[in-house]
Amino acid sequence: MEEKYGIVSVNVGKPITVEYLGKPLTTGIYKYPAPGEVFVGITQMDGDGQADLKHHGGPDKAVCVYPYEHYAYWERQLDKKLDYSAFGENLTVTGLLETEVCIGDIFEIGEVVVQVSQPRFPCFKISSKHAVKDFPARVLDTGYSGFYLRVLQEGRLSKDSAIVKRSSHPMRVPVASVLEQQALGKRQADRETLKRMLEVDALAPNVKASFTEWLQEG
Repeated sequence: MEEKYGIVSVNVGKPITVEYLGKPLTTGIYKYPAPGEVFVGITQMDGDGQADLKHHGGPDKAVCVYPYEHYAYWERQLDKKLDYSAFGENLTVTGLLETEVCIGDIFEIGEVVVQVSQPRFPCFKISSKHAVKDFPARVLDTGYSGFYLRVLQEGRLSKDSAIVKRSSHPMRVPVASVLEQQALGKRQADRETLKRMLEVDALAPNVKASFTEWLQEG
């Protein structure tokens, strides 16, 4: 049976400064639906930006993806209607769940060719957007994190672009499995699982570095 994927919204936005816990916070988590086509480069989409370039953006985090299937759950939890890019994602999509999408899977979206590189590990800035202090922990508990793409071929895409899976990575390591180990941390992560994940050539270097450090320190 043919797999069906779709784009609900394409979202971009430049960093802005908001108040959080009584202090100014500059963040790129506020994004809004883009009209028409958007050019996707190696490091980000046109019209998009990140405030903290140490932890966000760059070749292995060029595009952030979030499954629309999770929105209903969070709307119940937060007791409010969520606008698109509620999680700061560039692509709000259907059919691409963290439990099924694997590190290294390659997709064609419009003119763009992308590869799944790592889970999206939530930080406190998602708390600032929704005024929920423990939101990162709640995201980790559910596994509803979203994930990042690296761009293999630049080009344009839009809300109407088809998402076509070009190839599945042979090691079949789901995004959710990597996130689970990241959430466990170096004291609880499974050593054999970490070793297997380090063999995945497409896993982002920063994640590999963390896992390697955990194994060495263990």
